[in-house]
Amino acid sequence: MATASPAFDLIGVGSPIMDLLASVPESFLANVPGEKGGMVLVDSAEMARLVRLLPAPPASSTGGSSANATFNAARLGLRATFLGKLGNDDLARIYRQCFESAGVDGRRFKTGTVPNARCLALVTPDAQRTMRTDLGAAMTLSPTEISPADFAGCRHAHIEGYLVFNQALADAVLNSARAAGCTVSLDLSSFEVVAASRAWLFQQFGHGLDIVFANEDEIRALFEDQTSSYADLARRLATFGVLAAVKVGKDGAWLARRAELHHIAPVVVPDVIDTNGAGDSWAAGFLTGYLLGWPLPTCGALASLIGAETVRHLGPIIPNAAWQEFLPRARALAPAGTQPR
Repeated sequence: MATASPAFDLIGVGSPIMDLLASVPESFLANVPGEKGGMVLVDSAEMARLVRLLPAPPASSTGGSSANATFNAARLGLRATFLGKLGNDDLARIYRQCFESAGVDGRRFKTGTVPNARCLALVTPDAQRTMRTDLGAAMTLSPTEISPADFAGCRHAHIEGYLVFNQALADAVLNSARAAGCTVSLDLSSFEVVAASRAWLFQQFGHGLDIVFANEDEIRALFEDQTSSYADLARRLATFGVLAAVKVGKDGAWLARRAELHHIAPVVVPDVIDTNGAGDSWAAGFLTGYLLGWPLPTCGALASLIGAETVRHLGPIIPNAAWQEFLPRARALAPAGTQPR
């Protein structure tokens, strides 16, 4: 008897966060404890304080690292679903509607008893984003709520590094995904994540990860190495048995797998507006090509193309009108016989 094909190419796992997007002057960051860039968790009172200080009301968009990647992979044609915990408020309802309208299956969302997670993305004139996140309902997702049944019928699980702040939850997710037969990718997500969990990450590499995504800060934090080239760091990561995807911003990316090493050329963007979500879009493009069986350089080319389009807009999600203009360029990269829908 033939084995049934998976119902979903991709399941994203992470926090379904509603992004609040605000353009601020550099001086505004004096009101924000912590370093510029990256992500720091805050409570609801601190979130309310920061929102009150904004020079104008923020815009909003669905967000969350793995959620952004899953949303865009569905737009590119993958059959996708998502595992994460929504809140009990209107933000949660809007979030689910946005995902389902993009083609993401919404039946694996879990629902909490407190408001939805929110992330305030503060975008300075240099297009850098500083994120402060109130995890709300997403933080109430418990390891006991996760089982292999959540991953049934899924081919590949993409997990955001922010889950690693709760290592018991991350363990439950990874163990369940592996038990269900999924291949697994992990986006390191933030240099703060790496700094807090280096030993755990190296342990997981030994237990089986298929793809690891990292940016410049994350790969240097992982190896505590500020001098080696990114090509060498990608090769070093690949020695742990993973496909290493190291994103280096305007200089493109490096892909390493066993003896393979590929430099992915950047797509030049003269009008950068906001880097928020660019890495998540990059992962979406790469995973789309990878799960469709494309050669690694072509996967990287699609990743760079969608990442570059993302930075031309405020927020992590490319607006619908711009998406319709972008999609033919993405489809033109597809090798014969592997065209996403």
